[in-house]
Amino acid sequence: MSRRKRSVLVVDVGGTHVKVLATGKRKHRKVDSGPTMTAREMVSAAQALASDWTYQVVSIGYPGPVLHGRPVAEPKNLGPGWVGFDYAKAFGKPVRMVNDAAMQAIGSYRGGRMLFLGLGTGLGSAMIVNGVLEPMELAHLPYKRDKSFEDYVGERALKRQGKKQWRKTVGDVVARLSDALEPEYVVIGGGNSRLLGSLPKNVLRGKNGNAFRGGFILWEHPRGKLAEAGKES
Repeated sequence: MSRRKRSVLVVDVGGTHVKVLATGKRKHRKVDSGPTMTAREMVSAAQALASDWTYQVVSIGYPGPVLHGRPVAEPKNLGPGWVGFDYAKAFGKPVRMVNDAAMQAIGSYRGGRMLFLGLGTGLGSAMIVNGVLEPMELAHLPYKRDKSFEDYVGERALKRQGKKQWRKTVGDVVARLSDALEPEYVVIGGGNSRLLGSLPKNVLRGKNGNAFRGGFILWEHPRGKLAEAGKES
C-alpha cells in the first residue's frame, strides 16, 4: 500500500530572501531577509506568506551547518537567535531542517556522485554519493591570499571583481573542488548561477525550483532513499 503524502510547506532561508512554496502550489512567495532577521522573525514571515495555504509539515533549508535536524552555528548573513530555537513549536507543525545547500542538492540529484555548489550571498556546498547525502562546509576553507572560497565567489566578490573576473574565479573553484572530491558531475545552483556563461560538459546549471523539490523530498522519501528520489522527474 502506498504511503499517503503529507502537504509540505518548504521554507528556503537565504541571506537576501526567505522563499516559501507549499505542496500543490506553482509559484513561490518571498520576503526580504538580511543581517538583522532572527529565527522568530523568519517563522513569522513564512507564516504570513503562507497564511492562505494549507500544510501539515514544514521543511526548512538553513544557511549554516545543521546536525540531527538542528542548527549548530548562527548564520553568517542573518541576525542572532537561530541555535536552540524551537522551530516545531513556533510553526505548530512537525519540522525537518537541513542545510540550504543540502536541500538544493537533494532536489538536483540524478544519481551517482554529485557535487552541489550554491552561488548566492555566500557559497553553499553538499555532496551526494550513491544516494547518501553529505552536507559540506567548503565555503570557509582557505583558497588564496589567506581568503576563503566564499571570499572569492560570494555576492561581495561578484560586486568587487565584476562579472567577467568572477566567472573565471568560479571556474577555477569548480575545477579545484572537482579535482579534490572527484564527482561524476557538478550542479551549480543559487541565485547567481544565472550569471555564469557556458559551462563544461560535466557541470550543470541548477533549476530554480530544485530547493523546493528537495524540501518536498525530505518528507516524501524515507532517510537513505535519495537514490530512488533522484530518478524521479
